[in-house]
Amino acid sequence: MDVDLTDASWRKSSHSGTNGGQCIEVADGFAAVTPVRDSKDPSGPALLFSPTAWQSFITAVRTGEFGTA
Repeated sequence: MDVDLTDASWRKSSHSGTNGGQCIEVADGFAAVTPVRDSKDPSGPALLFSPTAWQSFITAVRTGEFGTA
């Protein structure tokens, strides 16, 4: 799927620290996909997740499936 992310508005989690750690950024406003990129490489590639896959990931994070840092 080819998605134009030129004008995407990217945001970091409110849980991201200010120390430049390992963060992802998400772009809202896309109906068919959720674009995700590495905050340390904003001009690099973005991964595109279906809404179902992204929601599954968010649920897994919130329920502690991946552990804690």
